[in-house]
Amino acid sequence: MRIGCLLPFAFISGAVAFVAPAARLRVRGALLPTHPRPSTTAAQSAVAEPPDTNTKETGISVGNVVNGFERYVFSFGDGCDTPPLDKNLLGGKGKGVSEMADMGLPVPPGFVITTEACKYYRNNKRAMPEGLDMQVEAAMKVLERQMNAQFGSIDNPLLVAVRSGARVSMPGMMETVLNLGLNDEAVEGFARQTNNRRLAYDSYRRFITMYSNVVEHVNPRIFEKELEKMKEEQGVTQDVDLSADALKELCQRFKALKLKATGTPFPDDPREQLVRAIRAVFDSWDSERAGAYRRFHGYPDDWGTAVVIMTMVFGNKGDDSATGVGFTRDPSTGEKRFYGEFLPNAQGEDVVAGIRTPQPVNELQAVRSGSDLPTLEKTMPEAYKQLMETAQKLETHFRDMQDLEFTIDKGRLFMLQTRTGKRTGLAAINIAFDMLNEGLIDEKELIMRIEPEQLVQLLAPVFDPQEKKRASPHLAARGLNAGPGAASGVAVFSTEKAVEMKAKGVKCVLVREETSPEDFSGMVAAEGVLTMRGGSTSHAAVVARGIGKPCVCGCGSLRYNREENFVRVEGTGMVLREGDPISIDGTTGEVYFAELHTTPSEVLQVLIDKTKLPEESKTFQQFNTIMTLADKYRRLRVHANADTGRDAEVARALGAQGIGLTRTEHMFMDKERLTDVRKMLFSETEQHRKEAVAMLLKYQKSDFVEIFRAMDGHPTTIRLLDPPRHEFMPHDEEELQQLADAMDTPLEELLRISEAIREANPMLGHRGCRLGILFPYLTEMQAQAIFEAAVEVAKEGKTVMPEVMVPLVTSKNELRHQKAIIDNTAKAAFERSGMTLPYKVGTMIELPRAALRAKEIAELAEFFSFGTNDLTQSTFGISRDDSGHFVPAYISGVEYPGEGQEKIQILDNNPFDVLDQDGVGELMEIARDRGKQSNPNLKTGICGEHGGEGRSVNFCHRIGLDYVSCSPYRVPVARLAAAQAAIEELGGGAEVAYQGPSVGYIPGKTVVS
Repeated sequence: MRIGCLLPFAFISGAVAFVAPAARLRVRGALLPTHPRPSTTAAQSAVAEPPDTNTKETGISVGNVVNGFERYVFSFGDGCDTPPLDKNLLGGKGKGVSEMADMGLPVPPGFVITTEACKYYRNNKRAMPEGLDMQVEAAMKVLERQMNAQFGSIDNPLLVAVRSGARVSMPGMMETVLNLGLNDEAVEGFARQTNNRRLAYDSYRRFITMYSNVVEHVNPRIFEKELEKMKEEQGVTQDVDLSADALKELCQRFKALKLKATGTPFPDDPREQLVRAIRAVFDSWDSERAGAYRRFHGYPDDWGTAVVIMTMVFGNKGDDSATGVGFTRDPSTGEKRFYGEFLPNAQGEDVVAGIRTPQPVNELQAVRSGSDLPTLEKTMPEAYKQLMETAQKLETHFRDMQDLEFTIDKGRLFMLQTRTGKRTGLAAINIAFDMLNEGLIDEKELIMRIEPEQLVQLLAPVFDPQEKKRASPHLAARGLNAGPGAASGVAVFSTEKAVEMKAKGVKCVLVREETSPEDFSGMVAAEGVLTMRGGSTSHAAVVARGIGKPCVCGCGSLRYNREENFVRVEGTGMVLREGDPISIDGTTGEVYFAELHTTPSEVLQVLIDKTKLPEESKTFQQFNTIMTLADKYRRLRVHANADTGRDAEVARALGAQGIGLTRTEHMFMDKERLTDVRKMLFSETEQHRKEAVAMLLKYQKSDFVEIFRAMDGHPTTIRLLDPPRHEFMPHDEEELQQLADAMDTPLEELLRISEAIREANPMLGHRGCRLGILFPYLTEMQAQAIFEAAVEVAKEGKTVMPEVMVPLVTSKNELRHQKAIIDNTAKAAFERSGMTLPYKVGTMIELPRAALRAKEIAELAEFFSFGTNDLTQSTFGISRDDSGHFVPAYISGVEYPGEGQEKIQILDNNPFDVLDQDGVGELMEIARDRGKQSNPNLKTGICGEHGGEGRSVNFCHRIGLDYVSCSPYRVPVARLAAAQAAIEELGGGAEVAYQGPSVGYIPGKTVVS
């Protein structure tokens, strides 16, 4: 642990004064000036002689206890011990600023209230932890000494920013309050201190707005309207053109609006402001939007957020000041170039909110984006140079692309944040490969750096150039290409409408003037996002990249008519109304008022369509290398769920090593087959059943032939008929009559049969092996189709590896019955053909009793395949189809009637999305252990939907399953996630940069060459 930082600073008359690093040296761990010090007050000399952070005066001790209380506060900056650099404790923002300060970078000093304080607050009915107030007060005294200013002073006020900081980046989901510490008297002192009345009143009006909104939940629109009214009165169009007197008047109007909205006056006491702001940040962890974001990304609710309290630096001091956001590499493409945006004479929220379209940081970005606005590189070259040097230091230090927030205060650069940057799938791959080539990471870290879910973006469709040429008359506008990919659907102008369209199954594109954190659910529901204002670092762009949505931002030629609810294109007659078709290209920034059809991604063009050669696509080459590396490290095999020959071909092309589940009932749903299926299931005459079985035997055999051909040399697991009979019964009178005619059966008789097979709970009724036991001809027909198809394909010279899976088994005797039919049918088929093939018979473990009786079942079974969809239903006693009525409330939390916390979260995740490791997972482990007791060679795998979900795959790796099976297009995701699980187990590689959606930290496997 080191003390101090290389670039100490103090505020003198409101400006930032640097003490040159060359003018300081270390003496017994402290930083002392080498030049004579002028006579100063004790507070003014605090920078040169930092206070002892171990004294009772500060209340900050080494260790985890402060004056008998748990330690919740850590200071950072000049003269302070480096806090424990643990993002789980300090949050990502707190760790980032502490580490930057430790590196000697220009960071405004401050302190962090840990996530443990937030956890206590949430679990104790919003009561603050004991000792926290004392620790905050002590840390504020340290900050006052560092800054030579006083918090709450009228003449020399110390202003702070109160910011949230979870352990992972949650852009815009929680709250921030800037300029805290001002009141009607302090603002005058601040104006005298800085000799800048306009700065003082601009900061005050911002503070009143943010505090009222964040702490007291006043709608910010009322302040925005008053601001617009003031600009009209003053005859100006920009906020920056308002005079100090106009801003002073605006502050009083804002306070009156706040009083009217809440019934209470704006608080003048800075300490009251601080305490309530800290509480508001803690509360924002449980806001609706933050909860939705966590559920989407699969982050637990019990993490809590830290609070970072930093000295304010001011980007709104004038034309020599600015605020900005940047990435050390392009977050859309991964290109190695600094990519950022800034606003002169502004504060940070102006950039990320997208209210003003910001200016490009450098000339290259200006050229590429077509912007004619002045760049930081031109207007403030010294600050720009320092920013570039700092960005390089940070990327080298953290060995990953960084997302930076900075402020330039009268030409002086300050770093306010660094964190691992959100990026698109394409960018993630390009950055990982570049850093591998630069020697920053090794191949294990490359695998860990790419979020498995991001591979889905590489497989997503794009707009075909010919399709875009056809639609050229409908090209309406161009914006910033903020999130690659193609999105097409109907235009919607609100989050509520996007969610409504999603519920109806209608694809839509969310079109907004700018997005806010409240729009998160709409962004998730939409296919893509289009904004009229804001840049590539705005809220819309950052969140869209994080969730893999195409996004076009800053489309300035579009104007929204709020009264009549339509969008027009300036200078043209083009109009877009809600419900009209729209398409956006997040790669080029183009917007079409038309529906464009998509074409497969480059990866699929190479692997599936064969319309592009591997050497023609860099994207494919990188994809292929990732898959090859993943296969090098993973232990789990990755199979696919495939019901047709086409599915099997796609699965093989994407690297599947076998078929883990073929659902034979899906083969029956074809319209021309359905009548024969119904005859087979519902006829009461042997003759009709035999005719139907003969027809279905032909169909099933041809299907299996296609699948076996595609899976040459790879195991193919075929599940026997599983769903209940009622699913095949016609549901309207016209279809019932058609079936009665085909079966030569009176309609009344068919209605009687339909009524007789009706079940109160068909998912727990007459289905699976129970059908095969009472109607043995079903099992015999399917087994005959399997083995005759296997023989036919084997005679073509291909290697066939059939595995027959018996569903819904609960006892050894059920499996014995079905296995006897399968074995007898196989023997007869082999005798007819004069050819014998190896095959396996196993069962699906999808009921708790099967897991508990696994030892005896495994005496006959050669493999267990965990059907976790039904195993989850039967373990929880929850119908997957009906779970939406209450499971979301279980996840978001319900009111707790006991002592302590206000809410209780019953489930961390939807168990149908993420495998329940504690319950369902334990049953799987029991079945694995007991099954291997009687059959050490028992093969085990998973074929439920969880086979394509990252955390679930990780669990399957840990408990030693042999394979996972998922849908064909998730095979690459599963291959990569499986590799990450293996590397994680070995303790190698780097931590995953950031986790993806709830479907997503997933396993992986290689490409078939």
